Amino acid sequence: MKESKPLPNYLKVQSEPCANKEAIIQGDYYRFTVLTPELIRMEYNEHGCFEDRATQTVLNRDFSVPDFRVIDHGNKLELITDRLHLTYDKKPFTRHGLSIRVRNESGHLMSVWNYGDTPQDLRGTARTLDNADGAVPIEHGLLSRFGYTLVNDTASLLLEEDGRVEPRTQEGSDLYFFGYAHDYLNCLKDFYHLCGRTPLLPRYALGNWWSRYYQYSEEEYKMLMERFEKEHIPFSVAVIDMDWHLVDIDPQYGSGWTGYSWNRDLFPDPQRFLAWLHEKGLRVTLNVHPADGVRAFEEPYLAIAAEMGMDPEKGDAVEFDITDPKFLQAYFKFLHHPLEEEGVDFWWIDWQQGGITKIPGLDPLWMLNHYHYLDSGRRGNRRLSFSRYAGLGSHRYPVGFSGDTIVTWESLDFQPYFTANASNVGYGWWSHDIGGHMMGYLDDELAMRWVQFGIFSPILRLHSSASPFNSKEPWRFNKIAEDVMKDCLRLRHRLLPYLYTMNRLASREALPLVQPMYYHNSEQHEAYEVPNQYYFGTELIACPITQPVNPKTGVAEFKAWLPEGLWIDFFNGRVYDGGRKLSLYRNMEAIPVLAKAGAIVPMADLTEYTSSVDNPTHMEIRVFAGENGHFHLWEDEGDTAEDRDDQWCDTEMTLEWGETSIFKISPARGNTKVVPERRSWKLSFVGFADTKVKVFAEDLEIAVETEYDETTHTLTVITSDLAVSESLNVTFSNARISVNKMEAEVFALLDRAQMLFQLKEQIYRMVKEMANPTITLASLVSMDLEPSLYGALCEILTARV
Repeated sequence: MKESKPLPNYLKVQSEPCANKEAIIQGDYYRFTVLTPELIRMEYNEHGCFEDRATQTVLNRDFSVPDFRVIDHGNKLELITDRLHLTYDKKPFTRHGLSIRVRNESGHLMSVWNYGDTPQDLRGTARTLDNADGAVPIEHGLLSRFGYTLVNDTASLLLEEDGRVEPRTQEGSDLYFFGYAHDYLNCLKDFYHLCGRTPLLPRYALGNWWSRYYQYSEEEYKMLMERFEKEHIPFSVAVIDMDWHLVDIDPQYGSGWTGYSWNRDLFPDPQRFLAWLHEKGLRVTLNVHPADGVRAFEEPYLAIAAEMGMDPEKGDAVEFDITDPKFLQAYFKFLHHPLEEEGVDFWWIDWQQGGITKIPGLDPLWMLNHYHYLDSGRRGNRRLSFSRYAGLGSHRYPVGFSGDTIVTWESLDFQPYFTANASNVGYGWWSHDIGGHMMGYLDDELAMRWVQFGIFSPILRLHSSASPFNSKEPWRFNKIAEDVMKDCLRLRHRLLPYLYTMNRLASREALPLVQPMYYHNSEQHEAYEVPNQYYFGTELIACPITQPVNPKTGVAEFKAWLPEGLWIDFFNGRVYDGGRKLSLYRNMEAIPVLAKAGAIVPMADLTEYTSSVDNPTHMEIRVFAGENGHFHLWEDEGDTAEDRDDQWCDTEMTLEWGETSIFKISPARGNTKVVPERRSWKLSFVGFADTKVKVFAEDLEIAVETEYDETTHTLTVITSDLAVSESLNVTFSNARISVNKMEAEVFALLDRAQMLFQLKEQIYRMVKEMANPTITLASLVSMDLEPSLYGALCEILTARV
């Protein structure tokens, strides 16, 4: 980058790029750094010059020194850890001179890598889904069934201590070998240490976002927000697409895609408008396309032109050059900071102009992401940006904008896999255009299924194009879709306590919110065969439905695989035995979301509706039967600049399952100032058979309301307000797992099916008289039923085998 005045401290990234000298094995032209028993840095430079500065990808090499041995044979070097055995001939890296043998946790040889081999990995993510109508090519990731992957950091630019980005001046090789076998989560943990951890998102980012590419006026936008409030549809982020600024400009200036001046015809008093949104509890982001620089019609033109040493009288455009430190600082000072002072909370960086800058190899998207994210912390709030993926290391700059998809079933069907797979490069916070962005077709069921997926995706942001026929307000769809979409948006806000705890785990413990099934079942082949199924936090598995319902049976299929153990449906309470493949069928109203036995899911109780994302006064805790459970609910102010231990409040919850089952909420510990002094508790015990309970606050039994729902197998216990400093214990007189109501479930399925009444009666009679599910299914298969109907019957009759 060009010489300029120093960058401010908030535009400098913290790093620890120097490795411990005890971990380094170095010769005249080679250097190996043993970072972990599974991770080795390998460098070769014919001048013997090696790099100890941070790079665009790698920030920290300050690992604890692992145990390893070095055997020097004179003309050959062996480097041995518990998991890797490197052999090197001390010459320029070649296929015949550099190899690594990988062992798994049991010590068995898993694979051998030779220099030049292209690892076969499980892939990662992609820069964008712009114009995607279904699947798109996916870039390489960090995890492999073969046990190793390679990250080539040779072309990565350098991050100087003063915040500048500089190209490397020395040629050579700079490689990182990841030999973690199938220990996928440990690989991710060390990757985050190497490249920087995923930051903590502000709490409001986990609520619902409203977005549309549409020329709203101030009054139209206010009316829409008030309609949402009236309909009890909560939103926490207001996105205003590019029409906030002038777009119809004199052709002499080019196109109107780039702009920094409010359209006063639409927003006559921007500060008033933004203050109104804040009063409604909304945070605001504006869309920017910065490629065309700053032209003479812009309000900040005179100031930035003078700052850049240009003659404003000439009217020449201030060129967008993110590689120029002088422009970089002026870009923020004159274009963004004044708008932030008016009330803009963060920026939507909509860069679509390719990856070329004046510095070879420097992607302008990466630069925009890097500096916008750092700059967003200038005012003392938690950092946040919103932009496309720019390669390995982009997890440091959440949230990701996945781009403008085509509105089709094929687009929806790709997104669950795409979202979960992004965790393979540590990229855990994708935000999709829920409902799809453009073109395609209107399909109420498709829109509804997309929002159902959105609940169980990292960020739920409704979005659509400017077409007058394409918008995502729930009331624009049929009654079934409208009601389901409203319920989904409410459920997303109810899940905020769970989501925010997962947010902390993602940042502190390297556990992405969305994880492929093979993360915890790496030796199970079936775990690799369900790409659209994933873990959603520590307690749940999501199975989004991405195909239309069968018009005859009214249900849609999801081909799932359940790990060993008991699993309980989050919505209907049906109990399943795991350790098998099975098809799950659901009607329009729900998708399969399964909780592990013993799961504890804290939620906000919105019985008294609020759109606030603050730590709730009224809590609902869903507790799932069958095993011991343990959960820490983590809460803080939600938007602090730093993540310190002393800012957090911890509420521990446990389920002791057995002959005398007890559910306990321990007194809140830590920074209790961030939570209400008193809370009411709605305790939903799912998969429990009906039984009597006693509830104690501290050691005193208290009166509670109880209710049992046979349909969802849920025992509900409601308390009055209790001090968060008190413990709460629920003891069960005879806790048992509920028995699936097969007859009732079969009746409900048949009742909605579009088929002959006589056939319904025959099937139902067989089920009622059933002595053995296997015999009944054998009889049903001979009746040549609609496959969707037979499959749904199989699911009900064999949920517990």
